[in-house]
Amino acid sequence: MTEQTMTTITFTLPSDHKKQFADLAAQFGVSLEDLLRLSIESLIAQPQQTFDEAAAYVLAKNTDLYRRLA
Repeated sequence: MTEQTMTTITFTLPSDHKKQFADLAAQFGVSLEDLLRLSIESLIAQPQQTFDEAAAYVLAKNTDLYRRLA
């Protein structure tokens, strides 16, 4: 596994949002920073995951056609 470098980002959000995020983090038993990082990572991965799922569906659906064309 390759080691990733990390970057610190600072941003401003309303106090009530911070409280909501902190409450969610407490519910999941993780730090606020981990909850936000995991949320961002999930958002970044989603488009690739959606594409991969669509590609797998198309390939599976057309398997017989691809065999006949080969």
